[in-house]
Amino acid sequence: MAVVVFRSRVDEGHREEFDVVAQRMLELARGMPGFLSYQLFSAEDDERVSIIEFETAEHAADWGRQSEHLEAQRAGRDRFYTEYSVQTCEVVRERRFKR
Repeated sequence: MAVVVFRSRVDEGHREEFDVVAQRMLELARGMPGFLSYQLFSAEDDERVSIIEFETAEHAADWGRQSEHLEAQRAGRDRFYTEYSVQTCEVVRERRFKR
């Protein structure tokens, strides 16, 4: 499994447009081969952390190269984000517990 950790801060001047594009990106990601899950967390300092899981690193890379996603990435650099980082990690061990 591959895990993409996307940390970002959104430029509040573009929040409305960002929210529309972000919703569309989630719809597209969910339809990508190998997509497993998506979670979003927000911190008190306005940092957002998205965790996206794919079956393989290649599936994650395919998502990164999806044409509409590439357009959204450009908009992110041009308008939406004041900063971001992306890490793609491969799971080496996993344990789960659920009551």
